[in-house]
Amino acid sequence: MPNRSDTHISLELSGITKVYPGAIALNNVSLTIQGGEVVGLIGENGAGKSTLMKVLGGAIAPDEGRVVIDGETVKSLTPARATKLGIAFVHQELNPFSNLDVTANVLLGREMRSGMFGFLDRPSMEQKVKPILDLLGTRFGPKDPVAELSLADQQLLEIARALSINVRLLILDEPTSSLTISETNRLLEVIRKLRTDGVAVLFITHRLAEIVDVADRVVALRDGRNAGELSGEQINKDTMVRMMIGRDVSQFYEKTDHVPGKPVLEIKALRTKAYPHQSVDLCLRAGEICCLAGLVGAGRTELARAMFGIDPIEDGSIEMEGKVLRGNSVPDAIAAGICLVPEDRKAEGLFLDFAIMENIAMPSHAALSTHGFVDVEAETSLADASKTKLQIKASSLDRAVAELSGGNQQKVVLAKWLAMNPKLIILDEPTRGIDVGAKAEVYHLMQELAAQGVAILMISSDMEEVIGVSDRVAVMCRGKINGILNRGELTEENILRLAVE
Repeated sequence: MPNRSDTHISLELSGITKVYPGAIALNNVSLTIQGGEVVGLIGENGAGKSTLMKVLGGAIAPDEGRVVIDGETVKSLTPARATKLGIAFVHQELNPFSNLDVTANVLLGREMRSGMFGFLDRPSMEQKVKPILDLLGTRFGPKDPVAELSLADQQLLEIARALSINVRLLILDEPTSSLTISETNRLLEVIRKLRTDGVAVLFITHRLAEIVDVADRVVALRDGRNAGELSGEQINKDTMVRMMIGRDVSQFYEKTDHVPGKPVLEIKALRTKAYPHQSVDLCLRAGEICCLAGLVGAGRTELARAMFGIDPIEDGSIEMEGKVLRGNSVPDAIAAGICLVPEDRKAEGLFLDFAIMENIAMPSHAALSTHGFVDVEAETSLADASKTKLQIKASSLDRAVAELSGGNQQKVVLAKWLAMNPKLIILDEPTRGIDVGAKAEVYHLMQELAAQGVAILMISSDMEEVIGVSDRVAVMCRGKINGILNRGELTEENILRLAVE
């Protein structure tokens, strides 16, 4: 465990207001946190959580209000000063330096040097980093290249970087969004240990069960204002949801029984490059939601990428409605009616600097074009219909996708594929990093599509989601399917037993 100051932090945000042209991001928001306390900060995307964190981190200055740290009003808080005061952030959006190793990333800007010429003291740096990695229970070591780390490992790397400073307040923004159950449980144990050590933890997450598990208090934001506060035994999922969205979410997963139709896609003895010695057999049927469950590294995403033609297959076959897909390419998969909503929507699912309309219409350009020219009127009509159907919250279709919340970005990814009337949709972690209201909308859309006869393959690490949404669950372990559970067999125990064998 890195060294920490003996002085526990005392933080108070009072009457914080931040106004942007045409929008009030924060309106008289207040929040307090003390050393040795875990406070959950909840709210839908767009509620003001990120803006409040930027104020606290010194990235932006409030238009009104006070920031009081250790009893003193801080008038010009900068990122450097926030770090000096012991405030560390773990952001939801990961930005590691993939050309460096783990140690270099963790201690970036705070390298240890020795000798007359100030050469890097690698042994001392690695000696400092290793206990932090051990605390987090990582599968990677100080010398491992970051380029080879999975998304989940990169998330743990960001947490290690935050813990490497003399932290007094640790702010975690969706830290478990890419983690498995075991990794999440390990992180929650770390949070408890930090609390015992006197560190204050501000925990931002859409996974409300984790808030119930670890938080001492909960502060909710809605539409840029304080929406309520809970403590102790008052903290429960239903109450938090009501505070966040101002209404009850009845039948959150809206699970309806589906009568599966004929086979849409069949995988036979398929071998991927990730697990060339394991073969996979799987049948996906029309009108069915089938989930691929398993631990990180089980081969779920690799299987999805092979099905969509991104990665070549080593052996076996993929049949779509009885016809073998011979090209094993993305254009062949799309032509056959397969679409993939990737886990990392920003890097792989969207053109962030492009407009909403351009993102939605791009896969459909061939159908929207005449003599090689895109019919702008038809493009606009398609995007407008998608915006209405999926309730994408945006002032204009010309708005850049980068400006949208995570939930609305995910809707744009879904919209571009739904416009092509797919027969099979592969959803890789479809609700990662989106709020409870947007999650409910995604689940409702999945039920609608299944009712229309679309086959859905969902990859998810959220156990509540897996059990609440799926008709069947295929559990993967080390590149193979260990077993398939029908709806009546879906329990966390049954899934985990197959995931770890």
